[in-house]
Amino acid sequence: MSDSYVIIGDGIAGASAAETLREEAPDAEITVLTDEGESLYNRILIKEYAKGKLPEAPISIHQEDWYDEHDVDLRLNTVVVDIDVDEDAVRTHEGETFEYDSLLLAIGGTPQQLPVENADADGIHHFWTFQDARNIKESVEGAEKGVIVGAGLLGIDFAAICGAQGVEAKYLMRGDCWWRYALSEEGAGIMHEAMRERGVDPVFDSGVDRFEVDDEGHVEAAVDPNGERYECDFAGVAIGLNFNTELVEDTPLELDDGIVVDEFMRTNVDNVFAAGDITTFNDLILGEHAKNGSWGSAKEQGTIAARNMVDYGSDEFRWVSSYSITHFDFPFLSFGHPTLGDDSVEATTGENEWRRVALKDGKVVGGVLIGDLSPQSAFKELMREGRDVSGQTDRLMEPGFSVDDLAATTEQ
Repeated sequence: MSDSYVIIGDGIAGASAAETLREEAPDAEITVLTDEGESLYNRILIKEYAKGKLPEAPISIHQEDWYDEHDVDLRLNTVVVDIDVDEDAVRTHEGETFEYDSLLLAIGGTPQQLPVENADADGIHHFWTFQDARNIKESVEGAEKGVIVGAGLLGIDFAAICGAQGVEAKYLMRGDCWWRYALSEEGAGIMHEAMRERGVDPVFDSGVDRFEVDDEGHVEAAVDPNGERYECDFAGVAIGLNFNTELVEDTPLELDDGIVVDEFMRTNVDNVFAAGDITTFNDLILGEHAKNGSWGSAKEQGTIAARNMVDYGSDEFRWVSSYSITHFDFPFLSFGHPTLGDDSVEATTGENEWRRVALKDGKVVGGVLIGDLSPQSAFKELMREGRDVSGQTDRLMEPGFSVDDLAATTEQ
């Protein structure tokens, strides 16, 4: 009798797991359950669609017939309401039961809503799904003034969308610069100027105290904690994710800001695995449990999870993630864990060129590159090797830096 695998979630983690399972277990029964109404699409490209730069067609990755061709049972618009790890079964909102030999949870998160008055008004958007992108595109195309909240990697997508669609926007930030946990004011200043060039004005030491709405319930202004009022008919909010752990809170699965897994993507229940945003995983490079929400990381986790569902211990997750932004005239890339570490080194290396490397115990754990991305391979190699660069961190800032620059003097 063939093994049966159930995957909850058809994002890149769940889909890559389904692909790998079919390769590794040709005769297995594979079922994918997703609450979305469409099959796998490229979450990276939906921002380009919302900017008006791409049509819908290139964004889809797996058409529904892909699942038929690979003998994968895809169930769209299916909400899982119960997981019984004792009976090895999941139940859906329609009363169906799916039994499994192994289960993969690729259930991701849901955008956080601002805990302020009128946060759910018409014209206020969160950005996570393709349907969100469609709604944002329709709304922003008819807007004149916008407000953006959330000074991180998702919030800047809203800034780029407003800029591309000709919407004059205020970008309200709680601190003194964009992504202040990973950038200094010097590095962030490059990003601020790029925003201003596109009609998006950063407002520091701000935020939202409440939204005001018109008689029809549509947003018309944001009021910050300082009492400043910013008129808007479009608002984008990107303040983080609430991880979808409510589905497993009554199970024995260990939780810690997500579902805890080992380096093989297995939970503390032997035949239950997790992958993607939902995981708090054993980061073999960092040497502690960590989280990572990048597309590449989620894809790799799905692949690794599938291999270990078939043969536990066969492959471990060891990955240096990266996240790039292509909204401006210069490239931007973060890698590893740029907000962690106990030390850092940074430098401006040219016009619109800046880099910062985060360090922990003398080892590279992450960083940010603006303008010149050429050192990324070297920095990632240092991370993977766990090389101690103590006393030589200035070399990391030199133009044309390579790992060979450290080889002669760095002890392993």
